Amino acid sequence: MFLKYFRTFSAKRVLKKSSLHINSPVSNKPIQTVGVLVDETVFDKKEALLQLLVEKGFKPENISVLAYKTKYKKKEKIGYPHYSKKDVTWLGTIENKQAKDFKSNQFDLLISYYDEKKTPLQIVTHKSMADFKVGFASSDKRLNHFMIDTQVEKHTVFVEELFKYLRILNKL
Repeated sequence: MFLKYFRTFSAKRVLKKSSLHINSPVSNKPIQTVGVLVDETVFDKKEALLQLLVEKGFKPENISVLAYKTKYKKKEKIGYPHYSKKDVTWLGTIENKQAKDFKSNQFDLLISYYDEKKTPLQIVTHKSMADFKVGFASSDKRLNHFMIDTQVEKHTVFVEELFKYLRILNKL
């Protein structure tokens, strides 16, 4: 129990020291590829969110998803890339191959679909190679280029606001 707490505390400390601020310039090219990082512990309507993104114009083959859940059941069958709290080391690195592949992809847009400050989610968002990062206003503001002020449960509002501002920014 103590070691799990220490691992989480140490990973948070490493994340804070690692210059959380966005220092990459925002590219002006239109968005083609999208990465979606979802916290399944809180939000279980991942498929509905992805369907809305497809309806708004993104191609399904250009959307990649990585799901996070605090704890997965041992016999739970999962058909998509995922990781959990146990995949984060005390040095703040991710040991899960699927999460490593996701954060090394060069997405045009990363949607950080979580509103709680959870270290494993923040690490993937921070280390992602995405050109433009979007998240919730209630999460850490230093991680994203653009924040939308709504709740996680209101995924339709989030997608509507996202596309409204992507059009204003000439990203579509």
